[in-house]
Amino acid sequence: KMTLPLALVALISAFGSSFQYGYNVSVINSPAPYMQDFYNKTYLDRTGVPMDASFQTLLWSLTVSMFPLGGLFGSLMVWPMVNNCGRKGTLLINNLFSIAAAILMGTSELAKTFEVIIVSRVVMGIFAGLASNVVPMFLGEMSPKNLRGAIGVVPQLFITIGILSAQILGLHSILGNAKGWPVLLGLTGIPSLLQLLTLPFFPESPRYLLIQKGNEEQARRALQRLRGREDVDDEIQEMYQEDRSEKEEGQFSVLKLFTYKGLRWQLISIIVMMAGQQLSGVNGVFYYADRIFESAGVASSSIQYVTVSIGAINVVMTLLAVFIVESLGRRILLLAGFVMCSAACAILTLALNLQNTVSWMSYLSIVCVITYIIGHAIGPSPIPAVMITEMFLQSSRPAAFMVGGSVHWLSNFTVGLVFLYMEAGLGPYSFLIFCAICVTTMLYIFFVVPETKNKTFMEINRIMAKRNKVEVQESKELKDSYPLGKQEEKKALSSSE
Repeated sequence: KMTLPLALVALISAFGSSFQYGYNVSVINSPAPYMQDFYNKTYLDRTGVPMDASFQTLLWSLTVSMFPLGGLFGSLMVWPMVNNCGRKGTLLINNLFSIAAAILMGTSELAKTFEVIIVSRVVMGIFAGLASNVVPMFLGEMSPKNLRGAIGVVPQLFITIGILSAQILGLHSILGNAKGWPVLLGLTGIPSLLQLLTLPFFPESPRYLLIQKGNEEQARRALQRLRGREDVDDEIQEMYQEDRSEKEEGQFSVLKLFTYKGLRWQLISIIVMMAGQQLSGVNGVFYYADRIFESAGVASSSIQYVTVSIGAINVVMTLLAVFIVESLGRRILLLAGFVMCSAACAILTLALNLQNTVSWMSYLSIVCVITYIIGHAIGPSPIPAVMITEMFLQSSRPAAFMVGGSVHWLSNFTVGLVFLYMEAGLGPYSFLIFCAICVTTMLYIFFVVPETKNKTFMEINRIMAKRNKVEVQESKELKDSYPLGKQEEKKALSSSE
């Protein structure tokens, strides 16, 4: 069952970390013209000549693209940090990046320096790269198996709430104006400060304490607090079993992960899902949305509010995913999501091509955008991170998140970089490429990815071992490894087989 400590730790870590990832994804969209004016004015004050257009374009694209690049650097830090500082420790240290960047961005106008904004975007990216990997890992390791999917979707829910908050605060009438934008950028430090003050009162991941730190006493106390009951022997037992099954391999580095046959399909699966999630064009659709609504005759002054309503749909659908992921399972949501996205991209291509000749086509394109966002929010956005937690055991999980995270941020960076050229060259047909990527990812999931709901990490490991054609250390060999009484041992063995 869901206990108060488990709910609070999920909310605090998701609000303190995932929320800001979402916030910073969309925070510079609406104040862009005012920020570009500031870049111009600062340059003019310094040099006495106005900035030429190409240099301004370069500076602005750096401001936008430094965030996913920082995310890639952050992902590369996941493996060493979670193994040395723990999951909770990493989240606490990570807040320092966000608070520093928030102070720098908030004071950039007073300091008359636009370089600081670009550097801060990298720092904020590093924060987001760590947060987007460590929060799902931390929460996945703390959750009981029957709630792991629902709690695993919470970080993505907070990412969408972050995006929506930035859209609302970025309205011209609130902070998205010449006076307000430094405040808008600086607000991101507040959730980090709250997390820094509250998270220390909650336990570290019990799996980390037992399997990596070898401290059964602390792990037991953490579990008892999270589960709200004294008897946690079954879970302790399962952790020992996982620990023993992996003793032969030791800690996985990324290189070892790529060369180890026993995890081959798991690794391919997370690379495909993470690349599919970003390359399916979600950023392209968000980017295009404004223009699609404009061509459908929405007044340009109202477009901001339409964008906010799309952000709200995103939040509502992700919230729905939290509630249905345990009953429907991961596979169904992933498959349904990618089917909706591919259909939306295909029809959108048609609608955009015909909208000058057929009057109602522009409304069809709006329906496609909304369908796409609903599809992405129920499956492709939230589920891949849940799957990384579930498909890997303790020793390989940090390396797996590092790989998955790097693929996520590289793909994100690539779409940001390439989409403008694609769109210039192919116009509406660029959505056919996204459609093809959605279909390919969907077929891969259909044929390869197993359902993982309500299974222990060891059970999932056995399913994947068959696909990898390797033997798993079975529990019969483990009798001597449990520092538990004979009774519990018998009971646990019979229940785990």
